[in-house]
Amino acid sequence: MYKYDGRLIHQSHDDDGIIEVVELNGVRSLHFGSYPRQSSMRIAAPDKLQLAYVRAMTCWLLFKQTLADEALIVGLGGGSLTKHLLHHFPDCRLRVVEYRKSVVRIARSHFGLPLDPRLKIIVDDGGRYILQRTETEREQYSLLFVDAFDHEGMAESICNEAFFLACKPLLKKDGILVMNLWGTDKALFTKVARWLGRAFQWRILFLPVRCKGNIIAFAFNDDSTLYSMRALRTRASALEEHYQIEFPVFLRDLNTHNTSTLNNLIKP
Repeated sequence: MYKYDGRLIHQSHDDDGIIEVVELNGVRSLHFGSYPRQSSMRIAAPDKLQLAYVRAMTCWLLFKQTLADEALIVGLGGGSLTKHLLHHFPDCRLRVVEYRKSVVRIARSHFGLPLDPRLKIIVDDGGRYILQRTETEREQYSLLFVDAFDHEGMAESICNEAFFLACKPLLKKDGILVMNLWGTDKALFTKVARWLGRAFQWRILFLPVRCKGNIIAFAFNDDSTLYSMRALRTRASALEEHYQIEFPVFLRDLNTHNTSTLNNLIKP
């Protein structure tokens, strides 16, 4: 059976809808009952990041040397980002919050998400989880990734200012929030940008993903360094060679699209 231009290899239902896995030209993708892909993996290179927006989320590496402690991830999908972190950062510890238990099963059975002692998966609503842990997990995470979409858009529990205000205390003082946003909903994007700016005192950057609707947001906590653009260019070239990810392109786009906030974080 064929669907979304590819061969349907799995279809199941849970209380939140349809979960489908489709293969096309050597790429396996996760769908939630609609055409947009929630996650993709090239079968011959499962550790490579197939989708441009996930590669863009790795731009935290421009601003941090490594991940040698703990990160929180809200939204698992097929586990591309989680696998990337486990593969490249042996000293990391990851806590992933995923709303749908069925998605966790599919990530393991069809997308190679490993059983790893560094990885803890919690089945819960990501927005609720964060709001309930502003004290018990205060300053625990160097990185907080948010990629929580369903077939209709951004998950409702993270679509409010209280969520962003609650993210900040979970981060270490030099921590970074990295969030996937959908830029085609201009009104919602404007609201989220305002919430992020107020929560993080406008130490924020946005990276539109070329030829896609995704915009990746980066929000920096209070003790973030003032970065040199010259040093960032040098680092972007080195990262591109190491990871085979287009960091110089991403850095140019960050420079182009953040005229109002760039000086809060980056000096010429």
